[in-house]
Amino acid sequence: MSIRPGLCSVTFRQLDPAALATLAARAGLSVIEWGGDVHVPPGDPARAAEVARITADAGLAVCSYGSYFRADAGEEIGAILDSAEALGADRIRVWAGRIGSADATPAERAETIDALARAAEQAGRRRVGLALEFHGGTLADDAEQTLRVLDEVGSPHLSTYWQPTVSASDAVAVAEYERIADRVSAVHVFSWWPAAERLPLNARDGLWRAFSAAAAVAPAPPRDALLEFVPDDDPATLAAEAAALRAYLAGPAAPTGPTGPEGSR
Repeated sequence: MSIRPGLCSVTFRQLDPAALATLAARAGLSVIEWGGDVHVPPGDPARAAEVARITADAGLAVCSYGSYFRADAGEEIGAILDSAEALGADRIRVWAGRIGSADATPAERAETIDALARAAEQAGRRRVGLALEFHGGTLADDAEQTLRVLDEVGSPHLSTYWQPTVSASDAVAVAEYERIADRVSAVHVFSWWPAAERLPLNARDGLWRAFSAAAAVAPAPPRDALLEFVPDDDPATLAAEAAALRAYLAGPAAPTGPTGPEGSR
């Protein structure tokens, strides 16, 4: 299974790009998703180009641009595309609106779908893909709803991320991945339990073993698995977290550790 291990820069917003890239390289990671909130603000191509250079100098690749494009009416993606191009990112993470699928009115849903379609068309013209954040409070808040968004937008330039749904058991989370596996271009990797408590990755050993097994047989495995948040936001934990991630991606020889939260497997 050839999935690149990487890091989302939002994990360490407190670090400058050079320090973050050095840390990721020393931890044995391969790629970085640079966030648009702190490290690579949209509309500043010069900054993006500098971060691209820093990434390459560290021996890493840019895998994606983590944007906060919410697909609202009137929201434009041009500045985000400019930064993604200067960064050398061929994928941009975007959000399917600001309202959960159960609460969105037909008009609000149509507005978000139309905005995503327009953005995907613009991105495609620049040979950049978009990928949905798989997240509550958006139209892509579970597997079925994510597939619905992808089908309604109907663009070859739009894929999705996957991450474990907060508070979902291991079995439920992995079943969601399996449902959308052929549309997943990247995975956000973290072990939270029972809600947003940030645990070491192997605290949910069963989850990440099961994901690794499912990804190994998926028709199109995700290109990247990206660590997103670590215990206490502490850079000193990254080496162990990265080692655990690499081992999970390697397959059956994944590390042993805590079996995960009671009843979550």
